[in-house]
Amino acid sequence: MTPLHASEQGRVADVWRDRLALLLESTGEGIFGIDMAGCCVFVNRSAARQLGWPAEQIIGRNMHVLIHHTHADGRHYPECDCPIFNAFRQGLPCRIDDEVLWRADGSAFYAEYSSHPIVEHGQVQGAVVTFLDISERRRAQELQRVRELAQHQESVREAERTRIAREIHDELGSLLVALKMDVHWLARRVAEREELAGKCLGMGRMIDTAVDNVGRIITDLRPSILDHQGLWAALEWQAQEFIDSAELDSELQLHVAAGVQPPDGALAIAVFRIFQEVLSNVARHAQAKRVQIRIAVDDPPQPVLYLDVRDDGVGAEPQALNAARSYGVMGMRERAAQFGGKLTIDSSPGLGTRVRLVMPLPEAFA
Repeated sequence: MTPLHASEQGRVADVWRDRLALLLESTGEGIFGIDMAGCCVFVNRSAARQLGWPAEQIIGRNMHVLIHHTHADGRHYPECDCPIFNAFRQGLPCRIDDEVLWRADGSAFYAEYSSHPIVEHGQVQGAVVTFLDISERRRAQELQRVRELAQHQESVREAERTRIAREIHDELGSLLVALKMDVHWLARRVAEREELAGKCLGMGRMIDTAVDNVGRIITDLRPSILDHQGLWAALEWQAQEFIDSAELDSELQLHVAAGVQPPDGALAIAVFRIFQEVLSNVARHAQAKRVQIRIAVDDPPQPVLYLDVRDDGVGAEPQALNAARSYGVMGMRERAAQFGGKLTIDSSPGLGTRVRLVMPLPEAFA
């Protein structure tokens, strides 16, 4: 191979330098270089944009003082502890994803950054730093953690509801049945004494009322139909219970495609509790005269559950439904989101409300 002349070598070097500069400017990552004093010697366009400084105002500045001076909690960040600077001071390359960098306007953002020493002829000359704003990733991770925590708490609550319902059924239910039998026994023996017989009859009625109330409480805590007959039957039962008690002009439609088995576990509980909350809101707030309830499940192999509840009540301002203190609405939306579902509410004052849940069902239930 014929060696290149000096002029040719210079031309090749210029080409590669131009290509390197183009690469630095075209990447989405922020990149800057620092000398042995920690001062910026070059910075690419992405870094300047993310930091909010014009590039010419970054060159020559101490980068720790400029963008890395404070921890996320407001504590001072000593320069001697800076991993970026330790890359050239101690020869320790780093990759960090739990710290913040600071913008020109004083705001901070979580960044994933790395710092590697620049070595020429065996001597460290500084470091090159790359970074990327990961604020959105962090927010998504925090949201996921919050959802997982909420799902865990909901599972704990459901388990506790189930335990309490079982104990009420086994303990209080048994006591009431025994008390009913004793009152019946006593009534037979005082049948000739009208006053005592009447008292026993009244006690029996009170016990019957207590039994009914205990049954209602048990059902509210954990409807047995959900465990014994599945979600489809539980939704139909809950809708019919609402229609019977609400005294509204009501319409119920239920269609489940053939071959789609009801989901169980946490998903079934989430759908059922959302449905309960929707109907409860209609009863408490809507002041409606008519309500339409539609429950439909698409065909396999990718079935989707649709819950649609419409009323002709007073409605609400959209801002009220999206307010930070609309805990019921937030809870329903979060329950749906935990399983990939989506809950939407369309409402206007005087025009009623429509609540729609769209919940994809796992293929295992098809």
